[in-house]
Amino acid sequence: MAWSSRGKAQLGGLLLSLLGWVCSCVTTILPQWKTLNLELNEMETWIMGLWEVCVNQEEVATVCKAFESFLSLPRELQASRILMVTSHGLGLLGLLLSGFGAECFQFHGTKWVFKMQLCLLGGTLEASASAATLFPVSWVAYATIQDFWDDSVPEIVPRWEFGDALYLGWAAGIFLALGGLLLIFSSCLGKEDVPSPRMAVPTAPPSCAPAGESDSSFYLMPRPRSLVI
Repeated sequence: MAWSSRGKAQLGGLLLSLLGWVCSCVTTILPQWKTLNLELNEMETWIMGLWEVCVNQEEVATVCKAFESFLSLPRELQASRILMVTSHGLGLLGLLLSGFGAECFQFHGTKWVFKMQLCLLGGTLEASASAATLFPVSWVAYATIQDFWDDSVPEIVPRWEFGDALYLGWAAGIFLALGGLLLIFSSCLGKEDVPSPRMAVPTAPPSCAPAGESDSSFYLMPRPRSLVI
């Protein structure tokens, strides 16, 4: 089956959106949003996520403890929980709508205008999921920078730094944004008539061959008998 430019844009948007959605889910689960290295004990590293805080000790197992209360968390972590879960819902709904509106999904009786609207709505949801992912990740990064350069905190006190989950969250937001923009762009393209494989099958040749290619041999036909009255 031949792919039109609209179908290629939709496929690229769906793949990028799926990749961004998976990365966003992994970012929410990972505890490495913040890291803290103790100068007194370099063998010990603290990591903090949206759901728990862990202590990683070399040559010893990692010990994690979940947060007991949602209200006891800092404001950026409270908002990050809500926005990241919202991002997952928007991204999943956008993938489903864009998949049904894609050119490769054929359903009997579905109009092209309706599929275009589904693809446009799905791309808008993916762009919204991108914003819901980038905002909390950037807010946590901004709060970490503010606390790191806070002059009121003595220099001897260890400072929290960026964790690996923040970089993965930024990547997820970029993938979701690119996927959503491709889906929106594909809905703006006009409908292209792509010949199907069935139409490409050549028709049968005519039963009468050309005069130049006709068989030159001849046959003697029996002479019809006359009727005797």
